[in-house]
Amino acid sequence: MGSIWIEYGWALLILIGLEGLLSADNALVLAVIAKHLPDDQKKRAINYGIIIAFIFRFGALFAISFIANVWWVQAVGAAYLLYLGLKHILKDKFGKKDVNQHEEEKSAGKGFWPTVGKIALADLAFAIDSILAAVAIALGLPDSKFREIGGMDGAQFLVVVLGGIAGLILIKFAATWFVKLLEKRPALETTAYAIVAWVGVKLAVITLAHKDIGVLDPHFPHSALWTLIFYGVLVAIALIGWFSPRNKRSNSSVT
Repeated sequence: MGSIWIEYGWALLILIGLEGLLSADNALVLAVIAKHLPDDQKKRAINYGIIIAFIFRFGALFAISFIANVWWVQAVGAAYLLYLGLKHILKDKFGKKDVNQHEEEKSAGKGFWPTVGKIALADLAFAIDSILAAVAIALGLPDSKFREIGGMDGAQFLVVVLGGIAGLILIKFAATWFVKLLEKRPALETTAYAIVAWVGVKLAVITLAHKDIGVLDPHFPHSALWTLIFYGVLVAIALIGWFSPRNKRSNSSVT
């Protein structure tokens, strides 16, 4: 039984780390949306927006978890995560993005409460990928003895909730640190989306092992082999991002 909780603990730590990396972009966009407001309103607008976003996130989380065991929902989630991750990776390699300028232009001339609403909706949009990633990771965990909540095992649901809460806390209190980290190690942004795509593969494996699909053995997503493969590749992606030459160039340019 102890090994199960160790696996749950590792999954939660991975979720918190992933939420932290993904929250940096989120925090940047939210700050830009509120940029046109007076200084005394900027912090309040972001705080109110995050509170509203928390309500939105919890509602979305419950809805997703309630239908998380439906195979075609898992398939759509896997396709979305793969699309989101690969799109960002390809855009990073071959395209250019100017999200901050786009959001600044759209936010010009807006009042306090419209800005709060916009911050909340922007956070919810950013949360979709992290919620699906969290559900995908949680579904790969072994079942506990807790009662089901919203169609998921209670402990799995709790891991997703704690991951979501951690994301909001990181956005509010640790976003500045992550922004600075991304400035020093810009490859970590692409690394985060590579992890999102890899989690999409994990959800695809769960889908293919669903009893109504039967392409893979239903026990394979929970097997020691797949667990070793998944976490091994995940750690490799993280290490590649951390030691990427792009980070070294950035560090040398700063110094």
